[in-house]
Amino acid sequence: MKKQLKVLIIGGGIAGCASAHLLSQLDNTDILLVENNSMLGAGVRTYWQGGHPHTFGPRYFLTKKMEVYEYFNKIIPLRTTNENEFLSYSEQDNQFYNYPLHYDDIARMPDKEKIYKELENRKTEFEPTNLKDYWINSIGLTLYNKFIDKYNKKMWQVDDPSEIDTFAWSPKGATLKNKDESKTAWDGSINAYPYAKDGYNQYFDIATKDIKVLLNSMVKVKNIKEKIFIINEKEEIKFDIVISTASPDDILDHSFGQLPYIGRDMHNIVMPVEHVLPKNIFFLYFPNNEKFTRIAEYKKFTHHKAENSLIGLEFPSSNGRHYPLPQKKWHRLAKQYIDEFPEGMYSIGRNGSYFYSLDIDDCISQAMEIKSDILNNQISSGVAGDDYKFDNRI
Repeated sequence: MKKQLKVLIIGGGIAGCASAHLLSQLDNTDILLVENNSMLGAGVRTYWQGGHPHTFGPRYFLTKKMEVYEYFNKIIPLRTTNENEFLSYSEQDNQFYNYPLHYDDIARMPDKEKIYKELENRKTEFEPTNLKDYWINSIGLTLYNKFIDKYNKKMWQVDDPSEIDTFAWSPKGATLKNKDESKTAWDGSINAYPYAKDGYNQYFDIATKDIKVLLNSMVKVKNIKEKIFIINEKEEIKFDIVISTASPDDILDHSFGQLPYIGRDMHNIVMPVEHVLPKNIFFLYFPNNEKFTRIAEYKKFTHHKAENSLIGLEFPSSNGRHYPLPQKKWHRLAKQYIDEFPEGMYSIGRNGSYFYSLDIDDCISQAMEIKSDILNNQISSGVAGDDYKFDNRI
């Protein structure tokens, strides 16, 4: 008979709930999930405003991993599409262009001859050291100044995009799409969203129905090496497996210093028209002096039917710990924390991995890796999944 494994899951977002669901399918796990909010789902949970369903910023289901898609689609049926396009507004041109930028857009630009010349003089091979260097060598200085510079300054709240020295997460699709390429935003991925009016919400209930869940609750480390945790400042429990979706510095009480994050203020507005954005346009990006980075129309994702429409404006801020900074010094600090985690303690999800580009499918994939480790008696520690290791980022 296999030993009964006591499992602690810290955080009830998509990563925590996927871990709970996949590990509850094993016959030797006793699982406790602790969430400090009053509901499961975190940024993927659907809420309602003016009768419209919305999440904290639209959360599309994107993946190139068929195993992940099939797993989720069986539980929450997904509607797929390949018609999603983005636009970016250039204030200096007073024009909307495709995002990612398409070669056909250049012909409409007033400074097109200068841009063509810069593209001809691009380096065929280069080793970029930072985000600014990468983009200038990819598309030239003029397009960089028009679309990249100000956007990344406000997105990451930096004075100079050269401060961003990891960029595996950039760009969306390609630096500059060729004439024969499509103008859709997520080429090569399965693009989907739940049919259900409440989006992903039912998944959180299904994923946790066979485990113990504590909402409005907290965990604190008693002994990290022994995986002993204090639940709600009273119950002391030793676990065999710990899966944390929290920022690793929070787990160890910021003992090496605090990891920085970019927050988000979401401003949702009900508009008195059935459709705000043009057909197939999901996002409008604004790389100018506006305080917000992009606008989304939730209907494009949810297919909600109504005479009016809900749009969302995203403002980078210090409100919340949503986006880990893509800088090597902070990845090194995150790794320093996670290196303290003992065997049998995993750190997953966007915050737990301290990796900006993790999305819903990546969180599920990490949970699948942990389940595989347990099944194969190859329990390890640290960030789950080779694709998300710090070795690829530092």
